Amino acid sequence: MKRMRDLAACDRPREKIARKGARALSDHELIAAIIGHGTPDRDVFSLAKDIAGLFSRRAGDITYDDLVGLPGIGQSKASQILASLELARRYIRDDDEARTHVQHPADILPLVSDLNGKSQEHFVCITLNGANEVIEKRTITVGLLNHSLVHPREVFADAITDRAAAIICVHNHPSGSLEPSQQDLAITKQLQEAGEILGIRLLDHVIVSRSGYTSLRERGAL
Repeated sequence: MKRMRDLAACDRPREKIARKGARALSDHELIAAIIGHGTPDRDVFSLAKDIAGLFSRRAGDITYDDLVGLPGIGQSKASQILASLELARRYIRDDDEARTHVQHPADILPLVSDLNGKSQEHFVCITLNGANEVIEKRTITVGLLNHSLVHPREVFADAITDRAAAIICVHNHPSGSLEPSQQDLAITKQLQEAGEILGIRLLDHVIVSRSGYTSLRERGAL
């Protein structure tokens, strides 16, 4: 077995990165640099080649179960690999693949601009990942005039499917008023409590109209 300590310093992946940069390394060397060491039965390069082979067959669709299914890959190494892949996905990608990143309520307004001028109340759920990037936007219910009923199960069903870390709810007031109704406050409380049970945070509930928007989080209702 090729143990890391038995290699000349110039051949060790992490030292290579320091001298030449990460682009100079092969796929299995990069993986070896991430996982660091092997097991008593398998050296780090053998493990890294198995993982690299998995990448070549399942690029972009590798799961935790795929990794721990490889001999010698336990929970720690699987987590290291998936964490590295997720960081790369979040921050190193083409501009046309970039997702909307939500830092303030106003960041979601372009996504719901179609609600302006609607004669019926639409209740929309926006799902987000752990980096507060938008996964999907869905209309949950369409009401009559300014009255729309929504149940937490309808809101969170797709969020669970998306494996979302958080949601933002948005609905319009056809009347033009930006004041939250008692029903708005009640459903916000229900959604917040349901999200705490499911482990999916309700980041905000935003009311929009032709005259602007109101964030219930900014108003202290969340």
